[in-house]
Amino acid sequence: MDIDVKRTAVVFKAFCDENRIKILQLLADGEKCACKLLEEMNITQPTLSHHMKILCDSGIVEGRKEGKWMYYSISGKGTEYARKCFETLTDIGNSEENKSCCEK
Repeated sequence: MDIDVKRTAVVFKAFCDENRIKILQLLADGEKCACKLLEEMNITQPTLSHHMKILCDSGIVEGRKEGKWMYYSISGKGTEYARKCFETLTDIGNSEENKSCCEK
Protein backbone atom coordinates (compact mmCIF):
# COMPACT_ATOMS: atom_id res chain seq x y z
CA MET A 1 0.00 0.00 0.00
CA ASP A 2 1.38 3.39 -0.95
CA ILE A 3 0.41 5.93 1.68
CA ASP A 4 -0.26 9.64 1.40
CA VAL A 5 2.38 11.06 3.75
CA LYS A 6 0.45 14.24 4.62
CA ARG A 7 -2.80 12.39 5.28
CA THR A 8 -0.95 9.81 7.35
CA ALA A 9 0.65 12.54 9.47
CA VAL A 10 -2.82 13.97 10.16
CA VAL A 11 -4.05 10.52 11.18
CA PHE A 12 -1.19 9.93 13.59
CA LYS A 13 -1.54 13.45 15.02
CA ALA A 14 -5.00 12.36 16.17
CA PHE A 15 -3.40 9.71 18.40
CA CYS A 16 -0.79 12.04 19.93
CA ASP A 17 -2.77 13.49 22.80
CA GLU A 18 -4.06 11.95 26.02
CA ASN A 19 -7.41 13.74 25.76
CA ARG A 20 -7.97 12.46 22.23
CA ILE A 21 -7.13 8.93 23.34
CA LYS A 22 -9.70 9.29 26.15
CA ILE A 23 -12.27 10.56 23.65
CA LEU A 24 -11.64 7.54 21.43
CA GLN A 25 -12.08 5.25 24.43
CA LEU A 26 -15.43 6.91 25.17
CA LEU A 27 -16.55 6.54 21.56
CA ALA A 28 -15.49 2.89 21.40
CA ASP A 29 -18.86 1.74 22.71
CA GLY A 30 -20.89 3.88 20.31
CA GLU A 31 -21.95 7.34 19.24
CA LYS A 32 -21.88 10.08 21.87
CA CYS A 33 -23.27 13.58 22.01
CA ALA A 34 -20.74 16.37 22.60
CA CYS A 35 -22.55 17.16 25.87
CA LYS A 36 -21.82 13.62 27.12
CA LEU A 37 -18.17 13.90 26.10
CA LEU A 38 -17.95 17.23 27.94
CA GLU A 39 -19.32 15.62 31.12
CA GLU A 40 -16.99 12.64 30.94
CA MET A 41 -13.87 14.59 30.00
CA ASN A 42 -14.29 17.51 32.40
CA ILE A 43 -12.90 19.95 29.80
CA THR A 44 -14.29 23.15 28.31
CA GLN A 45 -16.39 23.24 25.14
CA PRO A 46 -13.67 25.08 23.14
CA THR A 47 -11.11 22.45 24.19
CA LEU A 48 -13.46 19.64 23.14
CA SER A 49 -14.08 21.37 19.81
CA HIS A 50 -10.33 21.61 19.21
CA HIS A 51 -9.82 17.90 19.86
CA MET A 52 -12.87 16.88 17.84
CA LYS A 53 -11.69 18.92 14.85
CA ILE A 54 -8.37 17.07 14.87
CA LEU A 55 -10.10 13.69 15.23
CA CYS A 56 -12.60 14.47 12.46
CA ASP A 57 -9.93 15.90 10.15
CA SER A 58 -8.02 12.64 10.55
CA GLY A 59 -11.03 10.62 9.44
CA ILE A 60 -10.90 8.51 12.60
CA VAL A 61 -14.05 10.16 13.96
CA GLU A 62 -17.11 11.42 12.14
CA GLY A 63 -19.65 13.91 13.40
CA ARG A 64 -23.23 14.69 12.61
CA LYS A 65 -25.30 17.65 13.71
CA GLU A 66 -28.71 17.12 15.21
CA GLY A 67 -30.42 20.29 16.38
CA LYS A 68 -27.87 22.29 18.30
CA TRP A 69 -25.73 19.28 19.27
CA MET A 70 -23.01 17.37 17.52
CA TYR A 71 -22.89 13.60 17.77
CA TYR A 72 -19.60 11.79 17.25
CA SER A 73 -18.69 8.22 16.43
CA ILE A 74 -15.64 6.27 15.34
CA SER A 75 -15.41 5.85 11.57
CA GLY A 76 -14.82 2.30 10.37
CA LYS A 77 -13.35 3.58 7.11
CA GLY A 78 -11.01 5.98 8.94
CA THR A 79 -9.79 3.39 11.40
CA GLU A 80 -9.18 0.91 8.58
CA TYR A 81 -7.02 3.50 6.81
CA ALA A 82 -5.08 4.19 10.04
CA ARG A 83 -4.52 0.47 10.59
CA LYS A 84 -3.24 -0.01 7.04
CA CYS A 85 -0.91 2.98 7.39
CA PHE A 86 0.50 1.60 10.62
CA GLU A 87 1.00 -1.84 9.10
CA THR A 88 2.66 -0.39 6.00
CA LEU A 89 5.01 1.83 8.01
CA THR A 90 6.03 -0.92 10.40
CA ASP A 91 6.35 -3.85 7.97
CA ILE A 92 9.89 -5.10 8.41
CA GLY A 93 9.61 -7.79 5.69
CA ASN A 94 12.57 -9.61 4.16
CA SER A 95 12.66 -7.94 0.76
CA GLU A 96 15.87 -6.68 -0.85
CA GLU A 97 14.78 -3.11 -0.08
CA ASN A 98 14.75 -3.80 3.66
CA LYS A 99 18.27 -5.18 3.89
CA SER A 100 21.00 -3.08 5.39
CA CYS A 101 22.94 -1.03 2.84
CA CYS A 102 25.98 -3.21 3.61
CA GLU A 103 24.10 -6.47 2.82
CA LYS A 104 23.03 -5.55 -0.72
